[in-house]
Amino acid sequence: VRLQASGGGLVRPWAPVRRSCAASGRTFSTYDMAWFRQAPGKEREFVAGIRWSGGSTYYADSVKGRFTISRDNAKNTMYLQMNSLKPEDTAVYYCAAGGTYSYTSEYEYGYWGQGTLVTVSS
Repeated sequence: VRLQASGGGLVRPWAPVRRSCAASGRTFSTYDMAWFRQAPGKEREFVAGIRWSGGSTYYADSVKGRFTISRDNAKNTMYLQMNSLKPEDTAVYYCAAGGTYSYTSEYEYGYWGQGTLVTVSS
């Protein structure tokens, strides 16, 4: 499966932003998927994961209650709705597939989209 992320850029604190990750291939609906991010000077970290069916999700504590992961298997697309953004959410965001949605290690995931930078600043 090939992944193509969109969205990002400069956003103001507390402004809502939605990221999309479009996948090619017929097997999209069989993969658990996730979002990761990497802040400047830091290691890549897990943000949120979603089961292949969309029926279960898992979040990092740092984004719980602010971010929402979802997917539309009919459109082969995964989303990340980011609300109440903070400057510390500034990072390159990646979508990933092929792991287990509740596993937070990047090494669990075999397919990656290109990262796109989200900068939160006033």
